[in-house]
Amino acid sequence: MPEPISTPIRVAVVGHTNAGKTSLLRTLTRQVDFGEVADRPGTTRHAETIDLKVEGVPAVRFTDTPGLEDSVALQEYLSRLPGESRPERVRTFLQGPEARESFEQEAKVLRALLEQADAAMLVIDTREPVLPKYRAEIEILTWCAKPVMPVLNFVRAPNSRREEWQKVLLESNLHAQVEFDAVAPFVGAERRLYGDLATLLHGKRQQLSDIVEYLARESADRRRAACRVAASGLVDVAALRRQISAEDFSIELRRTEFVRTLHEDVGAHARRTVDELLQVFAFRRGDAEVARLPQMADRWEDDLFNSETLREAGKKLGLGAMIGAGVGAVADVAMAGLSLGAATTLGATIGGALSGGWKPLWRKLENRLNGVQELTVEDPVLLLLADHLLSLIGALEQRGHAAMEKLRLPAGQAGHVGEGLKEVVVALQPARGHPEWERGAKSRRSTDGDRQETLEHAARQLETVMPKYGSSFLFSASAGGRSLE
Repeated sequence: MPEPISTPIRVAVVGHTNAGKTSLLRTLTRQVDFGEVADRPGTTRHAETIDLKVEGVPAVRFTDTPGLEDSVALQEYLSRLPGESRPERVRTFLQGPEARESFEQEAKVLRALLEQADAAMLVIDTREPVLPKYRAEIEILTWCAKPVMPVLNFVRAPNSRREEWQKVLLESNLHAQVEFDAVAPFVGAERRLYGDLATLLHGKRQQLSDIVEYLARESADRRRAACRVAASGLVDVAALRRQISAEDFSIELRRTEFVRTLHEDVGAHARRTVDELLQVFAFRRGDAEVARLPQMADRWEDDLFNSETLREAGKKLGLGAMIGAGVGAVADVAMAGLSLGAATTLGATIGGALSGGWKPLWRKLENRLNGVQELTVEDPVLLLLADHLLSLIGALEQRGHAAMEKLRLPAGQAGHVGEGLKEVVVALQPARGHPEWERGAKSRRSTDGDRQETLEHAARQLETVMPKYGSSFLFSASAGGRSLE
């Protein structure tokens, strides 16, 4: 276990206007409402602090500073001031009238770095050309005699000038550099950022190492929680069951409306699951959009003789799974083409032989004989939904908290992970025999423990498949648009 944190590491986040300073802090602290992010210059006008907390205790205290606006003129002014050292000249400037007038914004930045920080993160928009004003900014910041770590932002953009910036930074003796896209960070980028910061703050190495370990655990816990949320939504859909009379089912218009309503119910479960996933990753509700699932016409099945239902009935009678599987085979033959009379005979046989503990199935048989159809979604729909939810988790793991556009994912390609997703669907099969497992179902849940067991099994299968999604998903969000404050 890491040692308790006594004093937070103080870091000033500095850089030119609209380089992405506030965006970086939103992502590092997972606080989507911190500061103001806008597609216009000079959004941040005052220095604001925000903490990265480890186990509820502030571990890093960031100071978000305004953008440096007139660095060339300030550099010239500082060079004329008296003082034996550069930090002395900066202090002289901060005590003079120019710090309250012509260079008010720049003074806020230098005061935060000189008086309130152990180190600085210099955020650079790599899409910008290397202009003299940026070179002046770098030199001015080094005058404060505090460690400065450049953070190269928007490196995934097609017009990124990453190599040019790296060369300039090396020429300025800034060798510790880190790439971090505030809108679409690489997986593990924040841990590398703190690891690189440790090379500049020798006295804080252990504390930064503890932060890296904590972030790794937090990332694993977040993925585990996300897979459990997805599994819960999938259990809801697998357990979903709706009834329609045979008369209505025989009328195409009513049948079409019924299937549409069934589709909407599945969509409602999907949307709730997406909202819960956004909460796991500390995003706002509505930050992601559910892709429209494929039309469910021809994606339904009669659940009357679902094998899991029969198996559950057999267990209640103390006969194990064999009786369920055996009757299931007979039932499949009956479903294949027996007439109503033959089905009546089959129902009577089953009812007579197993009457005490097979009441749920007997009620289903009565429904069937009375002309009631019970419909549920097919396994391919579960496969598609699982694929979509895993894709969303992979996307959210690589989405920065400064992203301004709603995340939209296309419907997943069912089965593209092969056996992995099939195992997820297999893990969901027990829900077929328990309509009361659907959240919001009217019937009383008498088997919550069994639902939880199925949920956990499905979640473990999702975790097994998840790395194939997380490692392959790439964002294009950082490539477009203008830089953000």
